[in-house]
Amino acid sequence: MSALFNFQSLLLVILLMICTCTYIRAVAPRLIDRNKEGFLGLLWMSARIGERLSPYVALACIAMAVTITIQ
Repeated sequence: MSALFNFQSLLLVILLMICTCTYIRAVAPRLIDRNKEGFLGLLWMSARIGERLSPYVALACIAMAVTITIQ
């Protein structure tokens, strides 16, 4: 089943995208910062969400891990 049709998988993909973009921006900021508009602007926005809301993103990752482990 595609991640678009399964809500839990969609949330997992979004969380992984946020965490990955935040990590890439911490390691190599030029890769993310130069694309602030268009489709690649989603990567920049994901990195900003990960930086500004990092405690909530971490809690969401922990909650997702617990729900996947329980299933």
